[in-house]
Amino acid sequence: MYWQLLHGFLDLHTSDLVAAETMALSVVCLGLALLGVLQSQAQDSTQNLIPAPSLLTVPLQPDFRSDQFRGRWYVVGLAGNAVQKEKEGQFTMYSTIYELQENKSYNVTSILVRDQDQGCRYWIRTFVPSSRAGQFTLGNMHRYPQIQSYNVQVATTDYNQFAMVFFRKTSENKQYFKITLYGRTKELSPELKERFIRFAKSLGLKDDNIIFSVPTDQCIDN
Repeated sequence: MYWQLLHGFLDLHTSDLVAAETMALSVVCLGLALLGVLQSQAQDSTQNLIPAPSLLTVPLQPDFRSDQFRGRWYVVGLAGNAVQKEKEGQFTMYSTIYELQENKSYNVTSILVRDQDQGCRYWIRTFVPSSRAGQFTLGNMHRYPQIQSYNVQVATTDYNQFAMVFFRKTSENKQYFKITLYGRTKELSPELKERFIRFAKSLGLKDDNIIFSVPTDQCIDN
């Protein structure tokens, strides 16, 4: 099904190239927002960021199976050193589709609901496998001149119900990190959510850095 979605998305952009070009800047900004980094944040809000942990201290899913991880995941929870529950509260759920390539990289498409019922928004990037299975870097880094490094690490997953994925990036000499709680369905058990909270706190995050999404039927099942 996600193959059909991907082809439909490409067809949309082929037939509406002008609209795609005008959205290019907003798509880049969207990517930053998904990492919890908003360009409009005040300077003092980034001066006291919780330090990003080393990848060596973050769990890595043993014997990661890239073919089993592919497909659609719903973003149920987010936690990060630039996330502030007091300001952001909850967020509208979005979905992310991992499409496995022959070289073991993923084409990754996130589908979000645009503000004020303006339709759907898509963000596409490539995750390139690193030296250890379950670790990735961002492909085509030249497209993101503001990003100095970008790492992705699958911390834990059972492939058919949930996954917890760690992201870390350096931008403008600041290190940001987040953990995403993925679900194959839009609802996860309280036990899994509590496990996610414990994991986030083990990396130094606090309750104010952890938020959960509000499920929606718009766009994200396309």
